Amino acid sequence: MLTDGTIVMHGDGSESKMFHIRDGAAIVWAQRAGMQVGLLSARTSDATMRRAQQLGVTLVLQGRADKLAGYEDVLRQTGLSDDDVAYMGDDLQDLPVLQRVGFAAAPADAPADVRTRVAWVSTRGGGHGAVREMIEHVLQAQGTWQAAVSEFLGS
Repeated sequence: MLTDGTIVMHGDGSESKMFHIRDGAAIVWAQRAGMQVGLLSARTSDATMRRAQQLGVTLVLQGRADKLAGYEDVLRQTGLSDDDVAYMGDDLQDLPVLQRVGFAAAPADAPADVRTRVAWVSTRGGGHGAVREMIEHVLQAQGTWQAAVSEFLGS
């Protein structure tokens, strides 16, 4: 959900993606709060890898059309269980993972067949702050959001 799904193809064969700066900021805050953040994508993109590096996200699986197999690789790599995982998915290929995780979420612009099968739906679309909103929601539920806010208040 770091993008709205738009891919800009350039004449030289390269591509571009747009990322919402507040989604990135929230990923950094989540990591500071002790969360392990990962990206699981069906496509492989240099832009996604570059953005992950900027944010300090080291758990990046790309080119995983079978999202469930990719998710199971994540569990093996991290030692996490389904109940430990929050996952935001925006399309049908995410459903197998969304059905397993402890906290399933979707952006507002996900298809109805996804939105109706998750525990929480963002008011924002993918690439437009949905990740930020989900991270705030999770940090608030964990009681750690005010610590993130206080960091900026100097208190």
